[in-house]
Amino acid sequence: MPPPSNRVTPPPAVPGVGASLDQWLAYLESIHPTEIDLGLDRVLMVLRRLFRRKPAGRIITVAGTNGKGSTVAAVEALLMAHGRRTGAYTSPHIQRYNERVRIDGVDVPDATLVAALERVEQARGNITLTYFEFGTLAAFVVFADAGVEDWILEVGLGGRLDAVNVLDADLAIITSVDIDHVAFLGDNREVIGFEKAGILRPGIPAVCADETPPNSLLQQASAQGVKLALSGRDYQVTERAEGQARGAELVLHYLGESFVLPSGPLPVASVAAAVVAVRTLARELPADRMTQVLSSLRVPGRFEKLGEAPALYVDVGHNPHAAGWLAGRLQALKSGNGRVHAVYAALADKDVEGVLRAMSAVVDHWYLAGLAVPRGLAAEELLARAGSVPDVAPLVSGSVAEAIGAARKAASEEDTIIVFGSFYTVAEARALLTAPG
Repeated sequence: MPPPSNRVTPPPAVPGVGASLDQWLAYLESIHPTEIDLGLDRVLMVLRRLFRRKPAGRIITVAGTNGKGSTVAAVEALLMAHGRRTGAYTSPHIQRYNERVRIDGVDVPDATLVAALERVEQARGNITLTYFEFGTLAAFVVFADAGVEDWILEVGLGGRLDAVNVLDADLAIITSVDIDHVAFLGDNREVIGFEKAGILRPGIPAVCADETPPNSLLQQASAQGVKLALSGRDYQVTERAEGQARGAELVLHYLGESFVLPSGPLPVASVAAAVVAVRTLARELPADRMTQVLSSLRVPGRFEKLGEAPALYVDVGHNPHAAGWLAGRLQALKSGNGRVHAVYAALADKDVEGVLRAMSAVVDHWYLAGLAVPRGLAAEELLARAGSVPDVAPLVSGSVAEAIGAARKAASEEDTIIVFGSFYTVAEARALLTAPG
């Protein structure tokens, strides 16, 4: 047997001049030993090299177990309607990395992202950064260079130790607190609530859309003197009154004003939190203008309709809390003899059993699919985990595309097909369903 080698693997080569965004993203994936490495020290050191002081823009940080992307989109749209120059940073993306970084609602082009990544690479020296950390700092560079007035930043994981949290929020939003990412955030709401509350700063305004937040979150808000607007206490959403405009289902009541929340595909709690937040920042924006903006708001992958007869929706919901919301939306759509066909594919670290239980009452036919991605569950593994859930008797397919084909073949025009389970699941579905021809 040959002796062990003492050779050290050389670091990956930095992309050269003219490298593409895809080449940079591949480089980012190779320079840190782990995908997730929570902590702010490394990111903060690079941030200080990039910016001598806090950027001039107003920082709006959004954390939560579910509903973050919808809240970011609603805040973004409302502030744009107020004439503000906005930058939105979200994750993960569905089909293109550029979806993560928007200025005034438009995805930033490759060249702008590459230039920002080059700046971060130059600034970091020998400090290691994860893919997410590197991309977060690059988004900050993009926004600063563009003179963005409102930076709307979605937390990637947790809050307290997330890379986004290196910038002090001027306003914070916490959409919901539930159990997900147990290996990193803990297995109960009190621990997770403490992590989410890490985005709060002393004396700043904040919004919490969770009507029953854990005590850990409320204690942090109180200890820091945070001006917290809490759903159910400081603002309420009620059924629409007689005489409201057609299509409006709910009315938000806040500080003596009423805001009509039009029916739409986004979670009401997320939209309401966005309205409360923007009302704090832009008191002169007319309520009817806010309703008008929200009435046309759509977010890719969030109960997004991509087909008719049968109706076909996709949703990125991937934990029991999100699945419970999705089940409610599907139940509201059910009428007559229409059935619900669910195509489900998931990552291995998710609570598959909890998701299936949350959806089982509304789903008539299940189609389980494999995900050929890192951490993706193969169809056979997914089937084995589904075996412990009553009333789930699925068909099994090797891919999301195959499962969608089987569901479409079995569904009638009155039925509904829902494709859900992760961003990867929705990415496969959108690639199939939105392809030309």
